[in-house]
Amino acid sequence: MMPVRTHHHHHQNNNNPRLLLRRIIPRILLLVFAIYAVSFGLYLLRQVPHTPTAGELDDEVIDVDEGEFRVVVQAPPSSSSQKPWPRLPSFLPWKSGSVPPRSCEGYFGNGFTNLVDVLPSRGGGGWFRCHYSETLRSSICEGGRVRIDPGLIAMSRGGESLEQVMGRSEEEELPRYENGALQVEAAAKRTGPLVEPGFLDAYVPAGGIGMHTMRSLLDSARVVPPGELHCSQWVEEPTLLVTRFEYANLFHTITDWYSAYASSRVTDLPNRPNVVFVDGHCKAQLEQTWEALFSNVTYVKNFSGPVCFRHAILSPLGYETALFKGLSESFSCEGASAESLRAKPDNQKTARLSEFGEMILASFDLLRDDILSSKRSNGLNVLFVRREDYLAHPRHSGKVESRLSNEKEVYDAIESWAKGQKCKINVINGLFAHMNMTEQLRAIEEASVVIGAHGAGLTHLVSATPDTKVLEIISSMYRRPHFALISHWKSLEYHAINLPGSYATVTDEEIEQWIKEERKKGMKRKRKSRGTVGTAGRLYASACVPEKRTCRVAACIPNSPVYLLCMGVRWAFAAADDDGGIVASGFLLCWAAGWLLWTAPRPSDAVVLPVVTGVLQYMYSLWGSCDYQLAKDN
Repeated sequence: MMPVRTHHHHHQNNNNPRLLLRRIIPRILLLVFAIYAVSFGLYLLRQVPHTPTAGELDDEVIDVDEGEFRVVVQAPPSSSSQKPWPRLPSFLPWKSGSVPPRSCEGYFGNGFTNLVDVLPSRGGGGWFRCHYSETLRSSICEGGRVRIDPGLIAMSRGGESLEQVMGRSEEEELPRYENGALQVEAAAKRTGPLVEPGFLDAYVPAGGIGMHTMRSLLDSARVVPPGELHCSQWVEEPTLLVTRFEYANLFHTITDWYSAYASSRVTDLPNRPNVVFVDGHCKAQLEQTWEALFSNVTYVKNFSGPVCFRHAILSPLGYETALFKGLSESFSCEGASAESLRAKPDNQKTARLSEFGEMILASFDLLRDDILSSKRSNGLNVLFVRREDYLAHPRHSGKVESRLSNEKEVYDAIESWAKGQKCKINVINGLFAHMNMTEQLRAIEEASVVIGAHGAGLTHLVSATPDTKVLEIISSMYRRPHFALISHWKSLEYHAINLPGSYATVTDEEIEQWIKEERKKGMKRKRKSRGTVGTAGRLYASACVPEKRTCRVAACIPNSPVYLLCMGVRWAFAAADDDGGIVASGFLLCWAAGWLLWTAPRPSDAVVLPVVTGVLQYMYSLWGSCDYQLAKDN
């Protein structure tokens, strides 16, 4: 009996929950600790030390300055006073091997792969080299132990207030260099011009630029032997030398920002560089963004004498970026997410413009991971980018040339329409000339729809989120592809309204013509579809279109559960009869299709734009917390 009872007692102890927990919990804790230790070890192993660039190899040098020897030890990057690079969701490496000429990557700056050693680094002396892009036909040049002498540059001082220099000519503000304005110290006793005859034509061609200031600066450059690089001060940190032309215009300034950003990435700078303006322009509102993007900004004429740079980079002109070259050159390039390009690289697609837009937002602490969900929960923001008079530069009258004569009427019509909707629609009055940069960027980032006449303010689309829809109103005098291209390179949905003049009106004949064009497009899409998708879309659209001039065009967000059905809405007129209705026998089926769409998960910001007071040609349908609403012609 005892053995049996003893065995039974032992079995009960094994099933005691407390005893089991006492045994299991220490094992679980030990397992968790082991996993944590292994993970931490892997994290440490993955930390790759920074490989110094050519400019950082010159950490300890003998500096000869007017007969006195001193040792200069450059601080490591971690202790640099320069701003670090922010985390950018769309960032992709800027050195990924060979990039095919005239590819998307080549145009957007990752094609500076032809390295030309102008002055090789030997024995602790200076050095100079250029990264040439066969696609852009321009170079990013950089050098070590470089001197620039403001006294050998003829131009105005720069950095003055606008009121002080009203009436000053542009010629006074642009640099004209004397020989020796730029000097590079050689390790050996070499003297003479820095670049050989023919170098400029081969690697820094003028192209169609009348005054190529970077080319002129290199033409003035001279090599001096050791001990002859006399400086009033040294700048130890990497510095961009930038010349601006249309510095008060947002589009042209963004091309300068992009060129400076690309130059920093191509030369593999560990932190955000300083910027020295090699021009004599007065201060402008956009200078605030230069200061946010980079570590320090100054004017070359602000230096009291010749200044030497441990590492100087010559940034190409903004005219030499894809943003500008796309206006005159045709190349295959479309926007894509960085995530998709990491998974499947494609040289004919780019995320560079999204990366750059994130860089601008991050510089103002506006980059948010939750922005898309925030936009869906706070209603629909419709940003109307407007033009208003302001004083831009010394040669400006203060009057802005109108691109849309009845702009206020259009804005008032949109605002009136928005107030009549059941759901929350915020119409933002985008008077960018009277908003600081933080306010401008926040308005762009939070916009679900951006509407505006052709104008530089729309260049802010580089910072728009991927779900943003763009509507550009284009007068007959300004039919340029600037913002259609930016939208395409950002993979934003874009629609253009081409006006016969500068006054926005729509006649019945124009509406009829537009419907015919949509029907033709619909037929083309129909031939490409497999039938089921188009039929479902047409049924839903027919149920939504009791009058043929009620709906104009539908735009739905890709990758949503109802995207395939939404595609059919764009060409619904192809299925509608002359009266725009549907036969009675199909009504029940149409109602069922509409009910399925309403109950299915759906995006919150797909939109349809209405004709409002005879001005707008589109309306965006509202999804999410709002019913699908139809706009009626006024």
